[in-house]
Amino acid sequence: MTVPQLMIFGILFLTMALFVWGRLRHDIVALAALMACVVTGLVPSDEAFTGFGHPAVITVACILVLSHALQQSGAVDTLARRVIPRNAGRIVTLAALMGAGALLSGFMNNVGAMALLMPIAIQVSGRLEMTAGQVLMPLAFGTILGGMTTLIGTPPNLIVSGFRNDAGLEAFRMFDFAYVGVPVALVGVVFVALVGWRLVPARKSGSSEGFETGAYMTEVRVPEKSKAVGMTLRQIESELDAEAQIVALVRNEVNMNAPHGGRRIKKDDILVLEADVDGLAEALSAFGIKLEEQGVSSEKEVEEEVAAEADNDDNADKEQALKAGRATVVEKIEAPSADSGAGKKPDQDEDKKEEEEKEEAEKEEEEGTRRDEDIVLRELAVLPASTIVGHSARDIRLRSRHGLNLLAVAREGRKPRARLRTLKLKSGDLLLMQGPAEVLTDFANEHGCVPLGERELRIPDTRLAILSSVIMGAAIFLVTLGFLPAAASFALGVLASMILRTIPLRDVYTAIDWPVVVLLAALIPVAGAMEATGAASVLAGFLVEIVAQGNAIAALAVVLVVTMFLSDVMNNAATAAVMCPIALSISASLGVNADSFLMAVAIGASCAFLTPIGHQNNTLILGPGGFRFSDYWRLGLPLEILVVAISIPLLLAVWPL
Repeated sequence: MTVPQLMIFGILFLTMALFVWGRLRHDIVALAALMACVVTGLVPSDEAFTGFGHPAVITVACILVLSHALQQSGAVDTLARRVIPRNAGRIVTLAALMGAGALLSGFMNNVGAMALLMPIAIQVSGRLEMTAGQVLMPLAFGTILGGMTTLIGTPPNLIVSGFRNDAGLEAFRMFDFAYVGVPVALVGVVFVALVGWRLVPARKSGSSEGFETGAYMTEVRVPEKSKAVGMTLRQIESELDAEAQIVALVRNEVNMNAPHGGRRIKKDDILVLEADVDGLAEALSAFGIKLEEQGVSSEKEVEEEVAAEADNDDNADKEQALKAGRATVVEKIEAPSADSGAGKKPDQDEDKKEEEEKEEAEKEEEEGTRRDEDIVLRELAVLPASTIVGHSARDIRLRSRHGLNLLAVAREGRKPRARLRTLKLKSGDLLLMQGPAEVLTDFANEHGCVPLGERELRIPDTRLAILSSVIMGAAIFLVTLGFLPAAASFALGVLASMILRTIPLRDVYTAIDWPVVVLLAALIPVAGAMEATGAASVLAGFLVEIVAQGNAIAALAVVLVVTMFLSDVMNNAATAAVMCPIALSISASLGVNADSFLMAVAIGASCAFLTPIGHQNNTLILGPGGFRFSDYWRLGLPLEILVVAISIPLLLAVWPL
């Protein structure tokens, strides 16, 4: 071997060791590998950052943004709740949950799909009398299996497609991966649902994410087209499966506490719910109901808030204001001459100008609060010395003065019976509030409240859900029919999402997993160095001649198994970037079809089931499932053996050598 080949092998060995060590974040390791190649001259300095413009990197970033839009609009929640049965047994429920995860992962980032379905999985585990981990691990593996079915399902597929394009064979199309990926995913889901879940250790969760704040009291209005219209209160509570309880019904401004369960709901009824944040999101999505206190206040509510503030003024101020008002009227009536009128005109003009400026400022502030990119949900705890103790949202003019919405209140002890806008707040109350982030922070500082954090409450919006789904579907359509490359098509989708505001503008860049982007962009030039130095050919020759003994089918199996192993101990995107040049070199040395070897890399890179570090979805369930590092192989090893047994015949049939 030459010196450059020894150098690139040394850099790759250290890189993999650092990935396995896990003390440094994967993007830092990848960037260090790139810099090492630049310093040693393996990668020309003027080509070091070409990876950031690689189509695979651009496509991954755009997919993350479009996935976030689907997630926040409630489109995915609605699909998941319709697919997963509410009263089925273990096998059917696990199969439906994994199937939903696999389906979503084929068309959005599989980490996002896992994050969406995790709360549902934890709730289902209680109903099925299983530990959370026994449901979470099958779900995680299902989302990983689903990612291998389409071009955009997982970053390794995009990387494999990019290497095929660079090799002059044109990029893979949208559903080229489905011929092998769909059968493998289906068999994997059936195996885990029938048998595999029994291999998962039944451990109690060792940690919990976030913090518990108890049940909130909130008000929701039933619109005319809601599913809830015509249903009884008892029917609604049974469908919510104890996730929310109806404690009162407001009809025509009449408050009925503890209403009879047989009472039927009419349009414009207001339901007072007791629910945690997840239960509230479930109710909003399941029945198409809306938070009563969400949105811009009506003229009547503004008048009520102004009147309430006037009631709190001192008598002296009222009397002084009344006298001033009367004097102004007398002055207008008794103005005898133009001279006297002229004498007051500058003051009047100045007052009028100030009023106009004030109105304009208030209008701009109101418009600012409506901007989607500024709106967040945040929980505030009311301190004993808070200035809002003893006052209601209407008293302090929460909407008209601050541009904030009080969505719900959590209170220990006796449950509040007053309407939300007139409820007198107490020390220790937890307030779920909506508004611009900066305004919420200023409000908390000014009035003595402690912000607990932002809540991921996805309030369903039918219009945004439809728009975001249409945009994603249109982008996939353009790629499938070959009108545009994947990077351009999904970038166009992001542009449409920004223009149509299906995603808040402030979330466009935060939705991108930048460490993954840096990882891909840094390793693509490193993989190029392997090919340029001939290191890929050397490794390919070793695998073909020594391990596979020159047999093409054996070499295909070796590539698949080696890729699987590497994906279990290092990032799957990094694995694909390292193995693609090797796969191309092996196919060239054997004189066989390169597509079968590239597809083997795609499948192997997507099947990381043995460790919690192989895939982010495995890492996500480590704490909530109470798992240990060694728990994954019990289900993961049989599943990987099954994937190899199914994949090899399918690869030979669909992509013959």
